[in-house]
Amino acid sequence: MLRYCAAACIAFLSPYLSSSLAANPAGEASEPLCNLQALKAPAWINNRTIYELNVRQFSEEGTFAAVEADLDRIQDLGIGVIWLMPIHPIGETNRKGPLGSYYAVADYYGINPEFGDAASLRSLIKAAHARDIKVIIDWVGNHTAWDNPWAEDHPEFYEKDEKGHFTPPHGTDWTDVIQLNFENKELWDAMSQAMEYWVAEYDIDGFRCDYAVGVPTEFWNFATANLTSLKPNLYMLAEAEAPYLNVDAFHSSYGWPMHHVFNQVAQGKANASKVIDQYNRQTIEFPTGTSLLLFTTNHDENSWNGTTEERMGDAKRAFDTLAFTLPGVPLIYNGQEASLAKALEFFERDPIDWSDLSETAFYKKLTDLRSSHPALSDPESSFKRIPSDHDEQVFAFTRKSGGSQLTVIANLSAEPLMFYLASQEVTGEHQDHFTGSKETLGYPAGMELEAWEFRVLIR
Repeated sequence: MLRYCAAACIAFLSPYLSSSLAANPAGEASEPLCNLQALKAPAWINNRTIYELNVRQFSEEGTFAAVEADLDRIQDLGIGVIWLMPIHPIGETNRKGPLGSYYAVADYYGINPEFGDAASLRSLIKAAHARDIKVIIDWVGNHTAWDNPWAEDHPEFYEKDEKGHFTPPHGTDWTDVIQLNFENKELWDAMSQAMEYWVAEYDIDGFRCDYAVGVPTEFWNFATANLTSLKPNLYMLAEAEAPYLNVDAFHSSYGWPMHHVFNQVAQGKANASKVIDQYNRQTIEFPTGTSLLLFTTNHDENSWNGTTEERMGDAKRAFDTLAFTLPGVPLIYNGQEASLAKALEFFERDPIDWSDLSETAFYKKLTDLRSSHPALSDPESSFKRIPSDHDEQVFAFTRKSGGSQLTVIANLSAEPLMFYLASQEVTGEHQDHFTGSKETLGYPAGMELEAWEFRVLIR
């Protein structure tokens, strides 16, 4: 969890509530909000791993029923939250590809018949809940498909061009969707009521909100207040890197800049010090208590920028480990446990190949650590970087909660390295989380690690 910044952090209470405040989706410098408290997340998210599930590509059938049939394996993987990518019918007008984008919603109250029906979705959610797995759904609030009923019944809900025609979101190539106009407050009620429907009728546990910066912050504040009045422990995740959204609207946001740092270091374009630089920056930028989503891949990154093997190569496991042990909420994209070796098609069927589950044991070790170690599940746990004599290659840190301690030491370089750690906090006996072996560190602690090798030590 992000820690409190210096008291000198600049206070500005009115701009953060305004939709005119500049978004920070790419991680550009932001006004600091660490003097404010983040929206308090439900306690159940603190020790859980989110599993992004692409229903279309998850199985040969591409259905809710096929997902439900695999829930025991998902539970055994250690997953605590399933995020279902958009489940709604997809627009046909100006559709991209044979099946269209999941994010071109034709009916906010409907279910994509490609995936199943109301009964099969309810069955999936009920079966997940029986296994203590929460379910959140994707919500596309910024735009709809051209043939969404609102376009005919409520054309006033949409932005128009100078000729009075519907228009795709400005500055995008999203030609299969049209931009909503949140200056119309009747749209606020309609959108919030649609979201409330899925909580009341399907007992979902939260929302991952697509392109959240495209929608006014005041609307998200309004919707979250309405939703949590129905279900107080609802979880709200913003696809955004915009600190002001985490004051009253969202519990978590995307850690996109940290993800980009992971890619840069893995590709030799930056060194290990860039990781702590980004961590420090987001600690200052975001409200205190914000928990960012950490990942090495997701549906966008996989489909448009390539697999983790293509982007990270031999460094992949090191950055997976950081995603699970740095303060934040870790994400697994479906198929990572099966060495997802292809970029999945976005507009047509392209089922995941589940024949190689060799990465499952590795991810299970990470989810077990996330769920069981107090230093990872305690939102008040401390984080401290450990200095070394090779800080441009070595990234080491401790997380502490009460008498429990987690120490991560990683060689974030493509060369073997011998180095020393200088911290009294890591002296003494530890247990290696992955091997179970005991290890005693002295002061200073000399270590040798192969390229991209890492150690996770617990006590």
